[in-house]
Amino acid sequence: MTQAKADRVEMTQADFGRIDGTKVYWLGGGGAMINSRGTVILIDPLLEGFDMDVLTDAPFRSEDMPHADAVIITHCDNDHFSKPTLKSIKDRVDAVHTTHYVASLCKEIGIEAQGHDIHESFTVNDIRITLTPADHAWQNGSPKHSKERYFAMEDYCGFRLETADGIVWMPGDSRLLEEQLHQEPMDLILMDISDSKWHIGLPGVEKMAAAYPDTPLIPIHWGCVNAPDWKEFNGDPAVVKELIVNPQRLYVKAVGEPYSL
Repeated sequence: MTQAKADRVEMTQADFGRIDGTKVYWLGGGGAMINSRGTVILIDPLLEGFDMDVLTDAPFRSEDMPHADAVIITHCDNDHFSKPTLKSIKDRVDAVHTTHYVASLCKEIGIEAQGHDIHESFTVNDIRITLTPADHAWQNGSPKHSKERYFAMEDYCGFRLETADGIVWMPGDSRLLEEQLHQEPMDLILMDISDSKWHIGLPGVEKMAAAYPDTPLIPIHWGCVNAPDWKEFNGDPAVVKELIVNPQRLYVKAVGEPYSL
């Protein structure tokens, strides 16, 4: 399989500082960063220590991150819940928010995290964040992982972030859910474009894009991991652009390149 490869832009200290407005950065894979008027939130940061070869590095190193107001984590897979990354940056992060299950995993590695229910909201400074549902319990079908525990729907989530400049939705890794097609309007979707059966899949991308026909989309979960035989990492924005209504609203960003709300 031929892989699409993402470009990369080096992020600097200025990206973490006080700014006018809100900027959204794709951090590679399924991760993102939001800087809203100086409030910095990392979503599923994977900056180091991944156990697969990468095509595109993260836009900054863990040791170069000055400060984040919060890290929020959608689920326990190691390309989203990166223990090496969290251990490296924990002293420069004010709070960690996630599902109850992932909060328990954080505690095991010495990181205090606040666990939340699906649909529960919390605030980070003036940003209101709500957990949205996700369906990604692939472990229950794995002979190895199903022996660990039963993985429930509430162990996985997306996040809706309401900033002063607009609303950003990160659906997270998930098979398409009917509820995901009936969210309140938002100003940006960080769209997983993986065609894996435990992700939204291309038919799901088409349906979600049609449900929000005017909402800008940034494709994520593609072009960063060197795994040509893994559908999970091999989305292609060029393919997605042919599927969706109003394709001009698909903003294909380099890793580390800002999008302004």
